[in-house]
Amino acid sequence: MIIVTGGAGFIGSNLVVGLNKRGYDDILVVDNLTNGVKYKNLVDCRIMDYLDKDSFLQKIRNDEFKAEKIHAVFHQGACSTTTEWDGRYMMENNYEYSKLLFHYCQQHKIPFIYASSAAVYGGKERFKEGLEFEAPLNVYGYSKFQFDQYIRRFEDKLCGQVVGLRYFNVYGPREEHKGSMASVAFHLNNQLKASDSVRLFEGCDGYGNGEQRRDFVYVNDVVALNLWFFDHPEVSGIFNAGTGKSQPFNDVANAVVAYHQRGKIEYIPFPDHLQGCYQSYTEANLEKLRSVGCDHLFKTVEEGVKLYMEWLNR
Repeated sequence: MIIVTGGAGFIGSNLVVGLNKRGYDDILVVDNLTNGVKYKNLVDCRIMDYLDKDSFLQKIRNDEFKAEKIHAVFHQGACSTTTEWDGRYMMENNYEYSKLLFHYCQQHKIPFIYASSAAVYGGKERFKEGLEFEAPLNVYGYSKFQFDQYIRRFEDKLCGQVVGLRYFNVYGPREEHKGSMASVAFHLNNQLKASDSVRLFEGCDGYGNGEQRRDFVYVNDVVALNLWFFDHPEVSGIFNAGTGKSQPFNDVANAVVAYHQRGKIEYIPFPDHLQGCYQSYTEANLEKLRSVGCDHLFKTVEEGVKLYMEWLNR
């Protein structure tokens, strides 16, 4: 059995699809379907069972699973809303939950591959896996940062594989349920279908209009990284999960416009509520990832957005 927490969510459901393509269907999906629309992400997936995240946690606490039958845990479940400022909820949901699951996996020597985030880097200009480069700008980023710090305390005495993947700006299929937190590519596609324009923020932090830069990574590339580590249980650590090349938001907009063969880019004022807690630049340093032998080639914005537009407008 393979467990995927957050398995009805964006990255989690794509990971289930990736496992299905490899022939795995003994998958336990764990999630919270309060937002019931997420069920759509699982309709074309083959899974063994589904459990609510609270029921799953209770079973873990009571040691009700046959641990020897669990091949791996992909822990993708979390509140990923960067504008959520309820720190008590964020730490309980993202941090404490993760700690309990980590210790269960260590106790039973189960590979544990979890979702970290590039949000741990905050406003830093270097994105390398090291404490000196980490300074989150919001409580979501802090919840991920603190769990990474917790894992580092055990890195010299691990009993089984533990991998943290710091996702950069992931986009692609099965993110519709995320609403305002869906990728810019998703929102620009909707804007262009409703009008003849797409909208980006005006310049900030010394960047021109739409020239803020992010490391945009296609979701299938993130799935490929998860599966690479699944194939290499001897490798543990915290690794960046990005392309290694930042591109401006204008590139995303131009790729959407090119797909639809119409539209123009408009620039809107930068929102007040994002002042001081917005990453205007991210770019994954891939030295550590490459050093362990992972040579996966990532799609550019132009390549990935084209595939995504074909999926969205099929």
